[in-house]
Amino acid sequence: MADPLAQGVARELKTCGITHIVWLPDSRARFLYQALQAEPSFHMVPVCREGEAFGVASGLHLGGKKPLVLIQNTGFLESGDSVAGIALDMKLPLLIMIGYQGWSKSAPVNRASALCLEPMMKVWDIPYYFLETEKDLPHIAQADRQAQESARPAAVIITRE
Repeated sequence: MADPLAQGVARELKTCGITHIVWLPDSRARFLYQALQAEPSFHMVPVCREGEAFGVASGLHLGGKKPLVLIQNTGFLESGDSVAGIALDMKLPLLIMIGYQGWSKSAPVNRASALCLEPMMKVWDIPYYFLETEKDLPHIAQADRQAQESARPAAVIITRE
């Protein structure tokens, strides 16, 4: 049975005009992969390290495509140089989806990568929205619109447990 939230994410990304999904598999977003791979309008572009995703996405953007970067928060933090030097300095209107590993609504957060994600988003002035349930699906279009209008990255953070 197909996951309704995953199907909704695929539908929203297609509506936003996403052409390529530059991704590194992670545990928080694994529910999305089957739905994204099943959508024929998406070209899946796997990377070995999250920092590579931003260089690949910038090349796709310069080539007239509309990429999405889909990675986990640990890798987002690891790719700080690429986020700052490519996504921010090049003023990429880039939609980023980030799996929030270590976050929980039912227990205290005690992983450093989870504790650091939102403060880093604020430091880099990257607006972000949360995706947990189907009611949050409009956040995808909102983040994409903000990225396009500001010529800066915007993010959707996946909090689904």
